[in-house]
Amino acid sequence: MTSLAARRARGSRAVAWLLAAAFTALASSAALGDAPTMRASDWNAIKQVIGDQRAALVAGDGEKAFGYATPSLRAQFGDAGTFMAMVHLGYPTLLSARYTEFLEGAVIDGLIIQPLRLIDADNSVRVALYTMEKQENGAWRISGCRIGPSTVQAA
Repeated sequence: MTSLAARRARGSRAVAWLLAAAFTALASSAALGDAPTMRASDWNAIKQVIGDQRAALVAGDGEKAFGYATPSLRAQFGDAGTFMAMVHLGYPTLLSARYTEFLEGAVIDGLIIQPLRLIDADNSVRVALYTMEKQENGAWRISGCRIGPSTVQAA
């Protein structure tokens, strides 16, 4: 049986590897000149959108949560009820996490990615990688989310 310290170290290495790969891609993307310019205010606005959507999800406000998605993502799901059903089936950690923490965002191959560390009710640690798009009106919207598995357990 693996000790808690060993599991934490393995999980920390996995998250560190993921972030290192993201920042390596960011550096090469920036060197090619195709990375959009991101200001601190952009990252703050992105975090606000993600936090507001998660609050709406937890509160069961599907219409509000659905409104934070890009038009193409909304078209994919059609309505707030279908969107909420998908979240309940595929992203339960977003609803049950007892703790969240934004990690440093990155631009990779032109994609704006904002990681969110989630500690679930069972103390498992996961990282949600949100992709974001700035709309013509200047508002940030969520274009996708992937949650990576983890073997790490929080204390």
